[in-house]
Amino acid sequence: MPVDTVSNMGIVDVLLQSFISVSLLGSLAALLLIYFISSFIFRSEEKRKEPPGPIPLPLLGNLLQLDLKKPHTTLLEFSKKYGSVFTVYFGSKKVVVLAGYKTVKEALVNYDEAFGERDAMHILHEINQGSGILWSNGDSWREMRRFALTNLRDFGMGKKACEDKIIEESQHLINAIKEIKGEAVDTAKSVNYAVCNIICSMIYGSRCEYDDSEFTSLVDRLGTSAQLLGSRSIQVYNIFPFCKWISSRRHYYKLHAASRKHAMALISQMKETLIPQMCRGFVDAFLVRKQNLEESAITKNHYNENNLLMTVLHLFAAGTETTSTTLRWGLLLMAKYPKIQKQVQEELRRVIADRQVQVADRKNLPFTDAVIHETLRLTSIIPMSLPHKTSRDITFYGHFIGKGTTVYPLLTSVLHDPTEWEKPNTFYPAHFLDKDGNFVKRDAFIPFSAGRRICVGESLARMELFIFFTTLLQHFRFTPPPGVSEDELDLTPQTGITLIPSAHKLCALSCM
Repeated sequence: MPVDTVSNMGIVDVLLQSFISVSLLGSLAALLLIYFISSFIFRSEEKRKEPPGPIPLPLLGNLLQLDLKKPHTTLLEFSKKYGSVFTVYFGSKKVVVLAGYKTVKEALVNYDEAFGERDAMHILHEINQGSGILWSNGDSWREMRRFALTNLRDFGMGKKACEDKIIEESQHLINAIKEIKGEAVDTAKSVNYAVCNIICSMIYGSRCEYDDSEFTSLVDRLGTSAQLLGSRSIQVYNIFPFCKWISSRRHYYKLHAASRKHAMALISQMKETLIPQMCRGFVDAFLVRKQNLEESAITKNHYNENNLLMTVLHLFAAGTETTSTTLRWGLLLMAKYPKIQKQVQEELRRVIADRQVQVADRKNLPFTDAVIHETLRLTSIIPMSLPHKTSRDITFYGHFIGKGTTVYPLLTSVLHDPTEWEKPNTFYPAHFLDKDGNFVKRDAFIPFSAGRRICVGESLARMELFIFFTTLLQHFRFTPPPGVSEDELDLTPQTGITLIPSAHKLCALSCM
C-alpha cells in the first residue's frame, strides 16, 4: 500500500474521530443546554410561587436599597409595591416580610404553629446557644415559657400583689422627680430605674435603691445593649459574621459578660439562702424545681444553670426596655400635646381626686386608657417584632415559603394600617373611644405581637403603664424646657431594637 494512501487513511481516521468527538461534545452540550433550560423553567415556576420582592444583588442582596438606620420604613415602602407578603435579602439571608393587620394576624394567630419559631440574630445565637426564653425553640422554649408564665403569675403578675409593688415603686419615682424641683431633666434614668425595679422584685424578690451603683449599671447596660442590637454595625455583623472585628460586637459582648457576671453572683447568693418553702421570686422557684427533679433522678430536663441564667437576662431585657420606653414616650407626648394632657388630668381629678390610682379604676378612666393605648399604637416601639422562622413548608396567601425561612411580621404596618385606623400617623386617642366617650378595644391593636410568641409579660406591662402613667399625671404637669415650644419637641425616634425617643428634657411641675 502506497505511503500516501496510508497517510490519507490516517487523516480520515483523525477526521472521523474528530467528527465523533465533536458530535459527542455537541450532544453533551445539547443535553446540558436542555438541562439548564428545564432547570431554569422549573426554578422560574417555583420562583413564581414564592413571595415577590426587589431583585437582590449577589452577596449584598437588597442592602443598597435598605435604610439600615430605620429598615422598617423601607419595608413599609416595599409593601406598597410588592404587597402584604414579599421577600427581601439581607445580604444572602432571605427574609419574608408580612405587612398589614389581616396578613400578620392570619400568620401569627391562624398559622401560629407554622410561623411560631424564633430566628435569633447571629450575635444572639452566639450568646444564647438555644437557651432562655426569647431566642430559643422546641421543647426547651416551651418548658421555659410555661414555667415563666406560671411562676410570674404566682409572684403577682396581673394580680393585687404585683399591683401593690408597682404602686409602692411609683411613690419612689414620684419622690425622685420631686427632688429635681421642676428643672428641665431627661426622665430616662428615673423611669428606667422604676420599671427595672418591678422586674427585680419579680425575679429576685426585692427592689433596689436608685443610687445603688450595681443596679444603675445594670439598667444602663440594658439600655445600651438594646440600642447596639439595632445599630447598623451590628446588623452588618449579623449579615456578614466574618466581620468579627466590628467594635460594636466587642462592646455588646462586654456588656453581656458584665450582666451575666452580675446575675450569676445574685443567683449564687440566692442558692445559699434558699428556703424551698418560702420562695422569694422566680429564681427561687426555678432552683426548687431543679432541685426536685435532681432528687427524683430525672436527668434529662431543661432546668439547668444556663437556662436559668439566660431566662433571667431575657426577662430583664424584655421587661425593662419596652415598658420604660413606652412610658417615656407617653410623658413626651403629654408635653407635646398639652390639651390632651389637660383632659387626662381633668378625668383623673374628677374620678380619682387625690387618692392613689388602682387598676380597678381603669374602667372609669376611658380617656386616660385611650391615651395609653394610643401611645403604644403610634410609637410602635418594636416595629418589626422579633424575627420569626417557619417550622415547616407552607403556602401562604398563594406564596410558597420554605421551612426555616426568616419572617418579619411588620408590627408597625399593623399599628399604622390605614384600613384599620382613621388617622394612622397622628396621635389620636379617639381611635379607642366611641361616640359617647367609652373605651373600645381594637382588634388591630397588637403592640405585644400575637400568637404563640406574644409577649410573656403583656399583663405586667399593661399594669405598669397604667399605674405609673396615671400616678405621674396626678402629681405633675409635664412641659417643654423654658424657651422651647411644644412644636419644637421632636418625635423622631432613635432606632435600636426598640424605637426610643430622641434625647430630650422635660420639666415636671407639681400640680398637687
